[in-house]
Amino acid sequence: MKEYFDLKGKTAIVTGCSTGLGVQMAKALANQGCNIVAVARRQEMIDKVANEIKEQFGVDAIAIRCDITDTEMVKETVAKTLEHFGRIDILINNAGTGAIAPAEDITDEQFANEVNVDLFGSFKFAREVAKKAMIPQKYGRIINIASMYGLVGNKIAGSSPYHAAKGGVVNLTRALAGEWGKYGITVNAICPGYFYTPLTRETLDTPSFKQYADSVIPSERYGEEGELDTAAIFLASDNSGYVNGIMLPVDGGYTCV
Repeated sequence: MKEYFDLKGKTAIVTGCSTGLGVQMAKALANQGCNIVAVARRQEMIDKVANEIKEQFGVDAIAIRCDITDTEMVKETVAKTLEHFGRIDILINNAGTGAIAPAEDITDEQFANEVNVDLFGSFKFAREVAKKAMIPQKYGRIINIASMYGLVGNKIAGSSPYHAAKGGVVNLTRALAGEWGKYGITVNAICPGYFYTPLTRETLDTPSFKQYADSVIPSERYGEEGELDTAAIFLASDNSGYVNGIMLPVDGGYTCV
């Protein structure tokens, strides 16, 4: 019997792996046998995640503190991963932020920070992982977590810097797929819709937002825990090697209407 999504012996770096979707995806990969490098800024939280992964799934997991906007910290994280595991097979660029305000009130600092974290930070990690690990080994799976907001606008909550940065991630994904496909590296993006996370719960639970969501999401609900996991496993699989440069919305149909 062929195990299409077996990741035993693989190593994955997951950024933004202290809470929410990052932790869920890391555990999904670990469930398939993948070793995990949990990356975020809060050491105590990623230590907890790494320990949970080791105990629950019996794989190796380490925690490395890193601010993805700091180029030297990114380089150190990749070097430490290679020192510990010897290779990097999968990168999930999940770390991000979100500024919400009417476009006319967004400050220069808010816009610059959004692009620096969501777009430039993702590029920095992809660049370093490709250069030091994936290009030399002629293999890699890079999964950028963009957003359905990288594909469309919205009418409920002004977040123009987020739309711009995630739109950049979408086309960065295409650009890197085009450049690195010859090395056996695939670069794809997942574009999540509205999912509950510690950052979104308060907003999503307001009556006005729930009413809006019901009117614009064909599935008429938010994404639930675990519903992003299979997309990550699919794109991380050896058997998805001919899937390259795609944007995979996981949004209950928001972007189809």
